[in-house]
Amino acid sequence: MRSNEPTSLAFAKALLSGEGIEVFELDVHTSVLEGSIGILPRRLMVADRDHFRAVAILRDNDVDRGY
Repeated sequence: MRSNEPTSLAFAKALLSGEGIEVFELDVHTSVLEGSIGILPRRLMVADRDHFRAVAILRDNDVDRGY
């Protein structure tokens, strides 16, 4: 998942973690490079084996942004 909305990312992380899917967030510290204006999206990553389930969980909960 890719988004610049911190609330969407936090919600997605909570949903996936609640289902036992380990989530790793990338690009967390890019705000230093961009000047904290939020134009560069952060990415949530899951293991390949969990990808199908993760996408289904996010879609079922109306969190479908840039898989």
